[in-house]
Amino acid sequence: MIQTRPHTQQIQQQHPLINRLAELIKSIWQSQLMLFPYETPKELGYIEGNLEGEQLTIKNTCYQTFQFRKLHLELAKVGSHLDILHCVMFPHPCYDLPIFGVDIVAARGIITAAIVDLSPILETSETVSTGNKAFPAGYAEALGKVPAHHFTHPRDLPAWGNIFSEHCLFISPKSPEEERAFLNQATQYLSLHCELAREASPVDTLEKRAQILAGQRNYCLQQQKNDKTRRILERAFDPEWAQRYLQTMLFDTVPEITTETILTTSTQRL
Repeated sequence: MIQTRPHTQQIQQQHPLINRLAELIKSIWQSQLMLFPYETPKELGYIEGNLEGEQLTIKNTCYQTFQFRKLHLELAKVGSHLDILHCVMFPHPCYDLPIFGVDIVAARGIITAAIVDLSPILETSETVSTGNKAFPAGYAEALGKVPAHHFTHPRDLPAWGNIFSEHCLFISPKSPEEERAFLNQATQYLSLHCELAREASPVDTLEKRAQILAGQRNYCLQQQKNDKTRRILERAFDPEWAQRYLQTMLFDTVPEITTETILTTSTQRL
């Protein structure tokens, strides 16, 4: 059974690393970006369900800015044994910016997976190339300056993980020191992303914006292949609800760009 509550409803205490990162994400957003309300569907702001006898709660917090069509922070908890943090920042299609994403999963008090990346979405660019995708100017240099930490248990990316960059960090931290190092790297990625996004200028051609939109759609389609997320949602709710949540809350896309769309967006931003 699905229950919904007001957006102000708070989720119970989670793993300390998740709590700390959630606080820092919101603090960096508030200090470095001009935030505006984002219209989250009422029934998807705070959700309660049941997973194999354990209560599942999901709290979604969303904003938008001049540069980003959606900032999304999701906190989820299953009983006392599973805590999840998910965060993604989708740029407006008129900006050539990578997609920031970070996820943490804690099972019975132990962090089993922690991943952070700035994922470029253009296959071709006049800027610095990274494999099949390309970072906008300034990103490769800034990421190269982030101090590297040696983690004892790096993890392999999933089969659909070709959307991630060479700077992607995917680990299972095995000590408080490694947890702090992951937290530091995640917040550095987020801070430099906000700084570079504030300095970015909109692209000036319909063709480039269409390429950006196609890249974002590919990112979302690949993320929707995450079977672990889908299985949890299907077991707690049902397959139809899980598909809707994946497509409208976690990894939604914007309509195909047309000249009318660009003019409307530009007018709204003035």
